[in-house]
Amino acid sequence: MHVRRTPALRPAGSSVRRRRTRLLGAGVGATALVVLLGAGGVTDLPLLRSAAASVLGPLERLLGPDDDALATERAARTAAEERAAVAERSAAGRAELGALLADPALTGQRLVAARVVAVGPSGPAGPERVTIDVGSRDGVETDTTVVAAEGLVGRIVSVAPWTSDVLVVGSPGLAVGVRVGERGVLGEASGTAATGAARPMPGLLSVRLVERGAMAAGDTVTTLGSVGSRPYVPGVRVGTIREVDDRPGRLAPTGTLAPAVDPRSLDVVAVVLAPARTTPRPVATGSGS
Repeated sequence: MHVRRTPALRPAGSSVRRRRTRLLGAGVGATALVVLLGAGGVTDLPLLRSAAASVLGPLERLLGPDDDALATERAARTAAEERAAVAERSAAGRAELGALLADPALTGQRLVAARVVAVGPSGPAGPERVTIDVGSRDGVETDTTVVAAEGLVGRIVSVAPWTSDVLVVGSPGLAVGVRVGERGVLGEASGTAATGAARPMPGLLSVRLVERGAMAAGDTVTTLGSVGSRPYVPGVRVGTIREVDDRPGRLAPTGTLAPAVDPRSLDVVAVVLAPARTTPRPVATGSGS
């Protein structure tokens, strides 16, 4: 009985490897021939180089790395790096939001978390306006406080349904009533020079205290607060006194402060939804003692 044998199937990869091995052997032989011809005194070098290129060029392309495989590998690596960056940014954002919510100055306040999504005009110290991704449909209104984990960012100056623009601390058009030091001396901080003071260096704010007030380098500066907490709620960190100009003859001390928030690296922020007061404050009666 005659049995017909079926040829064994071989993996496609093995045939490719064998083909590459044969081509590699041919390439080595061609290279040796070129070397021998050169050593034997063949002087038509352009012809020799052309023949070598004709033989070795296709071989190099075949034996070289697979372009499609490399492209796929690069795309996969890029996608993995992007996912890692997004995860890292999300974790950092959650940490920032947690620190922001833990600020004692914001205890009991209603906050809407947001991210900076656009940057407006910039001054010497960085952006003077930024756009955040919350708006009127989130309950945001103009003239409300914007804060970050480090302290005061600025105030809302315009609102759209899903976005809002923030005027950042240090902008020429923004001045903030402040308290300075442990005694809470009253003053004002702004990005422009206070009356009788020199223009602050880029990145610093000018501070002017009330008459006969006092401050020292290292004093903490916080918001004074506004009527109805608009545009500023009280007690939010503004920055730290850097230098004091206490030359004689001034009616009020002036100086500079370093803002707590760097506008160049803003990411996660929150808008304080300060409720309007609807009931009068209780009336107190003096005891005379």
